[in-house]
Amino acid sequence: MRKRVAVELVGFGMLLMAVAVSAPAAGQSAAAASRGYTPPRTQHGQPDLQGIWQVMNTAAWDIQDHPAQLLFGLPPRFGVPAGQGVVEGNEIPYQPWALAKKKENYENRLTADPEAKCYMPGVPRITYMPYPFQILEFSDRVVILYEDLHVTRQIYTDGSPHLKNVLFDLWMGDSRGRWEGDTLVVDVTSFEPQTWFDRAGNFHSEALHVVERYTRTGPDHMLYEVTIEDPKVFTRPWKMSMPIYRRQETNVQLLEYECYAYAWEAADRGKK
Repeated sequence: MRKRVAVELVGFGMLLMAVAVSAPAAGQSAAAASRGYTPPRTQHGQPDLQGIWQVMNTAAWDIQDHPAQLLFGLPPRFGVPAGQGVVEGNEIPYQPWALAKKKENYENRLTADPEAKCYMPGVPRITYMPYPFQILEFSDRVVILYEDLHVTRQIYTDGSPHLKNVLFDLWMGDSRGRWEGDTLVVDVTSFEPQTWFDRAGNFHSEALHVVERYTRTGPDHMLYEVTIEDPKVFTRPWKMSMPIYRRQETNVQLLEYECYAYAWEAADRGKK
């Protein structure tokens, strides 16, 4: 049995390596990745990012390099797949106290992770969760529909400023976008501090500031780049990047992932 599990994990790792080789390298600039490709335009004249997309990596488990792991008390099929990190330089510049907190989060990740409580994943985590999402464009905004929890995100591109005097933090933050050439740049603030970046316990505070960049690099590929800034947790800003792939199935559509419903069902079974 152990030999079979090891073979399956090795095979999965080889598949991830093949995907990584065929994709733009982490940290590659959007300009370099998109050189020679001119994306189509929408009826409003914007670069057309519309479609159903999905990330193909293991960042949802850990945004840094990580080996395959078994989770204590769970069958091997629920383990963590090995993966190459998406963090530039593979280093997250935590302040000393924050690094200790991250390690504590990791030790308690099966119950402490907000995802385990069916909370919204936040930005940028929701982008690389293992579920597709759909981008729609309008004259004054970009709307992203996520299969995960049916989250709907509004990115205003009409020049309006961030919300002021927000009375409560937002699980998905307040997103304001602009177009820089063929790239959609999204500035996100006003975050709920409870969200994590992954299942490995990487976290932030309410001071989190995220800047996302979406750039088409081909007919069915897009480069996603993120700059993370949080002076309460990190010593400096840091970056992530990864390719995103257009789903190719015939009649592809978003389905459902209803975490709360599954949790209630599990609780009801436990009472019987």
